[in-house]
Amino acid sequence: MTELQIRPTIATDLSRLMAMDHSIRSESVWQLELRREAGQITAAFREVRLPRTISLSYPHNPFALADDWVRRSMMYTAVIDPDPIGYVSLLERGTASSVWITDLVVSAMHRRQGVGSRLLASAQQWAQERSHRRLILEMQSKNVPAIRMAQKFGYEFCGYNDHYYLTQDVALFFAKALK
Repeated sequence: MTELQIRPTIATDLSRLMAMDHSIRSESVWQLELRREAGQITAAFREVRLPRTISLSYPHNPFALADDWVRRSMMYTAVIDPDPIGYVSLLERGTASSVWITDLVVSAMHRRQGVGSRLLASAQQWAQERSHRRLILEMQSKNVPAIRMAQKFGYEFCGYNDHYYLTQDVALFFAKALK
């Protein structure tokens, strides 16, 4: 692989980033089980292997990226001479000094080569330099590859939101405390 570069996103990157295949394939899902009993609701997730691999559409409209990127606090693009091959977008939220990673996308051809890890490391470094205390990743409950990557890098499950996306999918949230 030619030298991978991570740099702030520029306007000329957007058309290539929007054109990337944002879908993923998954052999498992995190299934939500809700139990309602007198005065108590219990939510539990368990990983369930699917009978066949599914293709999962991206929960955000990639074509809105051109409008959204200027509203992001920071956005990095992964580039391999001179082609953009992935991106991460960050959003500072609230008074809790948290940064949300709302998008972390790598082109299908470059997945499982460390590009997502480098983008995640850049996001973490940016948040630390700005003295944020927490980094939060959001993802679909069906996106087991992203869940595993979050866990691999020390992110811990910290919540969910049912019907969070326009697709009505469950969003999972994983957080990491920053020093």
